[in-house]
Amino acid sequence: MTSQKVKMSYLRPETAVPPESADHGFVTYTDALLHTLARHPALPVIICPDRRQITAGELRDSVHRLARELITRGVRRGQTVSLLTGNTPQALVARYAANLAGARVTPLYGGLNADALAHLVDVADTELLLVDPTRYADLNRLKPLLHVPMLATLGPHPHADDICAAADGQSAAPITVPVGAEDDWCIRHTGGTTTGLPKSLQMKHGPYRRVLDHLSCPTEVPPRYLACTPLTHIAGLWADLALLQGGSVVLQPDFDPGDALAAIERERITRLFLQPPLLHQLLDHPALPATDTSSVRQVTYGGSPASTARLRQTESVFGKVLHSWYGQNETLGLTEVGPEEHDRVGRHGQMTVGRAMPGVELRVVDRHGNVLPHGDEGEIHARAHSAMNGYWKQPELTARVLRDGWVRTGDIGYLDDDGYLFLADRGHDTITVDGTQVYPSEIEELLTAHPAVAQCAVFGMRHDDTSEHVHAAIVPARGHSTDIEELRRFVAARKSGPHVPHTFHVLQAIPLSGIGKPDKHALRRALS
Repeated sequence: MTSQKVKMSYLRPETAVPPESADHGFVTYTDALLHTLARHPALPVIICPDRRQITAGELRDSVHRLARELITRGVRRGQTVSLLTGNTPQALVARYAANLAGARVTPLYGGLNADALAHLVDVADTELLLVDPTRYADLNRLKPLLHVPMLATLGPHPHADDICAAADGQSAAPITVPVGAEDDWCIRHTGGTTTGLPKSLQMKHGPYRRVLDHLSCPTEVPPRYLACTPLTHIAGLWADLALLQGGSVVLQPDFDPGDALAAIERERITRLFLQPPLLHQLLDHPALPATDTSSVRQVTYGGSPASTARLRQTESVFGKVLHSWYGQNETLGLTEVGPEEHDRVGRHGQMTVGRAMPGVELRVVDRHGNVLPHGDEGEIHARAHSAMNGYWKQPELTARVLRDGWVRTGDIGYLDDDGYLFLADRGHDTITVDGTQVYPSEIEELLTAHPAVAQCAVFGMRHDDTSEHVHAAIVPARGHSTDIEELRRFVAARKSGPHVPHTFHVLQAIPLSGIGKPDKHALRRALS
């Protein structure tokens, strides 16, 4: 395996934008992206799973044609277009076209049942639902529950209108719809892992554009981004960023570690985004030692706690290319940490999630709302220009979470004297054992440092006596046997008694949510 250490710069470059905009100088991310595509129309910018290539000019023309078709069908500024799509070129074209036409978009995550999907479509006041071929099975389950004015598919379907075929008859000439920074960009959704039903968040164009501008770091070569996690989630942001920087996006239908490694070598991938559990799968795959990974310049991780031991392993494979970006659906980006800062470890053993990004303020407060000094743990509050407007049609929830511009994140952590943020855990994941508060991420951090443990998830479960106990689900490392008593002694020697798991569950894989996070609700259901 070939490895190469590269020093990265994370300074914001000047971004080329169209000469005119609709809102006193504001340029939406879509307009900026289309402007970039127009500069090199022959450049392949989308590489499909079947190796088919789409050039910048073809992508730009498809967006303009579909935007015209949407407008012809009555889609207007401020309306909602919901997207039931997978990792396909049509998914990107549909999102860009809908935003270009002035509509807000609602991406519908995979892994949700029909009732949940129907709820999200309905609550967003969907005017048009667009479905690509990868989600036709979802459409079949969803259709009896739908009450939308318009429905179309992004490809041939025996019982629906193929809007892409209709759009082929439209002109590819550029169009302009007045869209400003305060217009809605999308209605995003939380993962739904706490309540079982995702919450809907209203986001504006201005904050999203500012996040992309900040993340547009200079690169030695145009980025080649491997989109192997859902474009409906964070992978969509990284795809936008790669195209804005004059690079390309290599699409894979979903995450498979072997396929991802093959694509890294074959396509000379420079940039990855993976949730930590998926990164662990990549590191554990038997094909890794023989894979040429020398093209990789940036490995960004986030979305769930990351093991320090595993991050060190990542550096030994890819070099100094680690980049983390902490935030929430409610806030987008809050902090980031670059390759040269990955030696900063907090008192619980976790890696820092970095310092505040430009335009972000952080504070840590106690349960009474008092601001705590550096070093003291409490709930993290954030004020950021990238924050949501609020929860869509949920003013009471908005009032509880968003106060005077500050978002109550629900995350527990502390700031050090240099402004680096360290996360302890999610507040709702905290386990209370005989009056002692236990953070699952601390135990996960410890267990993944043991050579016999490849992956783990720690969670609380209540037993018949209503007391809460610590449970650990573990995936053994390849070539290691599982000695439960040894793992119990390992934790007991380094933590207090309440931290020692009451029960260990040995699994072949940790169940993940549709967006790649450990699904602890599924674990509780399966193991109760």
